[in-house]
Amino acid sequence: MNALTAGTTALAGLSALGLLMAGCSTGGTGTRDEGEAPRADKAAHATPSPSASSAAPFNKVDPVQLLKADPKVSARVKADLKPCTKNEFPVDVTYGHLTGTTGQDVIVNVMNCSDAVGLGSYVYRASGSSYDNVFTSEEAPVYAEIDRGELVVTRQMYAPGDKPAFASSEIVTTYHWSGGKFAQQDEVENDYSKAVGGNETMPPVPASP
Repeated sequence: MNALTAGTTALAGLSALGLLMAGCSTGGTGTRDEGEAPRADKAAHATPSPSASSAAPFNKVDPVQLLKADPKVSARVKADLKPCTKNEFPVDVTYGHLTGTTGQDVIVNVMNCSDAVGLGSYVYRASGSSYDNVFTSEEAPVYAEIDRGELVVTRQMYAPGDKPAFASSEIVTTYHWSGGKFAQQDEVENDYSKAVGGNETMPPVPASP
């Protein structure tokens, strides 16, 4: 075998070896095939974080001060408006749009500290730098919320022997703002089973012999 023939044979062998190695690297199932996605690909599919401008521009109020200064809030509710702990009052506050204005509306629910029974629900409508009381319900237990732009008021109904946490039924009333006031739109009554959830009515105490 002359030198030219030997060189050609060696070159062919190197080429075949190169093709074999390339085939193994592209068709294999090693960890390189299942590796982490490149950073560029991750950035392209990353979910953008919400901007600060997308947050609702609601101005927070002092609900306790609002209630105490409101003549429509009864003396009974004001007397019960005391902190449960050092500075925590039993009030829930909801901000939203109920009255069709460009300003905000505020719902304030007052509860008692012991079992969170609703003592009163109030809706305040922004009027310049102050707020007007446009809805009051003190038919305890009561709780008001916003549902798709409507005012929804729930009143728990208790039968004799009901525990505070297990009312026998509830009445849910929906109000719509129309003509400068809330008008009742719908009312639903839900009766609850007493056979589940520990909602058994307390049996009567037998008379002493």
